[in-house]
Amino acid sequence: MGVLDGKSAIVTGSARGIGRATAELLSAQGAQVLINDLDGDVAEQAAGEIAGETAVFAGDLTRPGAADDLVAKAIEAFGKIDIIVNNAGYTVDAPVHKMSDEHFQAMLDIHTIVPFRVIRAAAPHLREPAKKEREEGKEVFRKIVNISSTSGTFGNAGQANYSAGKAGVVGLTKTIAKEWGQFKVNVNAVAFGFIDTRLTQAKVDENTMEIGGEKVQLGIPEQMRQMASMLIPLGRPASPEEAAGGVFFLCSPWSNYVHGQTLHVTGGLFGGMAG
Repeated sequence: MGVLDGKSAIVTGSARGIGRATAELLSAQGAQVLINDLDGDVAEQAAGEIAGETAVFAGDLTRPGAADDLVAKAIEAFGKIDIIVNNAGYTVDAPVHKMSDEHFQAMLDIHTIVPFRVIRAAAPHLREPAKKEREEGKEVFRKIVNISSTSGTFGNAGQANYSAGKAGVVGLTKTIAKEWGQFKVNVNAVAFGFIDTRLTQAKVDENTMEIGGEKVQLGIPEQMRQMASMLIPLGRPASPEEAAGGVFFLCSPWSNYVHGQTLHVTGGLFGGMAG
């Protein structure tokens, strides 16, 4: 028996890192989970390795119509949507005076516009059942968790684009919370600090990913990695599994009265580096 038995979830960017750990935790607690990644092979592999019922939607969520297709896949596979975790994302760092329009826009697209489109596409599947439940005098809570960052809540040098996108998702979260509270859809954000993923590992040649035909360098300088442990009161970065715990709380029945909030999962680090 899991606390999410009978629930159906979408987790974007869930073949690796925090998304993968979140998908595994939701599945372990009984949820059906739609796995999404740019790389279809990696998504299929992750879905096969996760115990429980899964489905896969591969592809670039920033392309026109992709969010609608993602939601349609979840409905086709599970028949309903109870939980959405907007997690997909990456970083392209540069100081403001050297940042291109394309790299600034790319961060807004994946971190703010994609979550908006996914939520808009899912709207009928979250609002309409709630209207019927309200008429019947029932309260059934559904969950949206948008992934932000301390870069979005405090800023971070070299990440004007990422910080703007992650700040945008906080504003989106608070607004949808006000609009959809009447439908018992809890809408919250998680702002992560330093989590040990591809985005915060060493900046080396093999730590790259391909986005729209462009090779994107991931990671942060080793000097910043070393500083992190000194700046974090708990003394180390979080594992993806620890990061997933904060997301799981906001997907669980224990967060039914938590609404429009940004939960900082940082090991006590505020205003510093973020991943």
